[in-house]
Amino acid sequence: MHVGVLTGGGDCPGLNAVIRAVVRKGVQEHGWSFTGFRDGWRGVVEGDTVPLDVRAVRGILPRGGTVLGSSRTDPFVLPDGVRRIGEQLAKLRTDALIAIGGRGTLGIAARLHAEHGVPCVGVPKTIDNDLSATDWTFGFDTAVGIATEAIDRLHTTADSHRRVLVVEVMGRHTGWIALHAGLAGGANVILVPEQRFDLDQVCAWVASRFEATYAPILVVAEGARPRDGAPVQGSVGVWLADAIERRTGKEARTTVLGHVQRGGSPSAFDRWLATRFGLHAVDAVRDGAHGTMVALRGTRVVRVPLSAATDRLKAVDPALYAEAGVFFG
Repeated sequence: MHVGVLTGGGDCPGLNAVIRAVVRKGVQEHGWSFTGFRDGWRGVVEGDTVPLDVRAVRGILPRGGTVLGSSRTDPFVLPDGVRRIGEQLAKLRTDALIAIGGRGTLGIAARLHAEHGVPCVGVPKTIDNDLSATDWTFGFDTAVGIATEAIDRLHTTADSHRRVLVVEVMGRHTGWIALHAGLAGGANVILVPEQRFDLDQVCAWVASRFEATYAPILVVAEGARPRDGAPVQGSVGVWLADAIERRTGKEARTTVLGHVQRGGSPSAFDRWLATRFGLHAVDAVRDGAHGTMVALRGTRVVRVPLSAATDRLKAVDPALYAEAGVFFG
């Protein structure tokens, strides 16, 4: 059997661990051959490939990013994109595709399988942990660890200078990183996209923190929005720090963590999870379970329909967010 592998969307710690596991198990247990497509779906459309064998994946387990490269190419918006994919797969005699990505990449895989019969198996990847069909996605644990370390370091600066420090983390549509890192880092306020915030309440929490002789740390997801007023233009962290300084008279500064959260070496948990996903993706290909995605349920890796994996975002549960409220202010 000949299998194609691609990584799409934003880079993420753990992608290389999936590639390594797929190739090692496919070659060693089944004698399969593999082709890697460069830069996600672009490589499939254009036939831009690199051979994948055991030698090619040695030493990549702890490396961040992806050795195959990535992009957000959508073949459905390219002229003859889907037809060209069919031609390239036929030319390479590809029996199945393993697509590693988030909602965009896996959504394309779902359509290709459902509408055009392309044999695809998906592996979920996103630091935002917002895919509804899996309990966890690899990359999330690493991102939370990086954000938590940053918050830990900023506590000393906040107290030394008696400043309000706002830490903006990734999370355009969901606040999983903000919630986990905020709780782990001892933040005094956590703001997420799922819950619009009251600026007056935020300022009251800031004032309360100073009354207790401590300088506050606020963690805000990039997609968080105030309850009233127009959507924030630009960085919500910068906007929030400016608003707090004007209203409270307390000096405020913003740290935007940005892409540093999804770079560098993956955590031990993400290496473990990504490796298991890769192993189970090979099993799905072996069984002809095309149109499915591997997912974590508890401690078990299961298969779910690709369509179910991409039909909605997994939002932060209001009850989980409410638990954090005891630490606000």
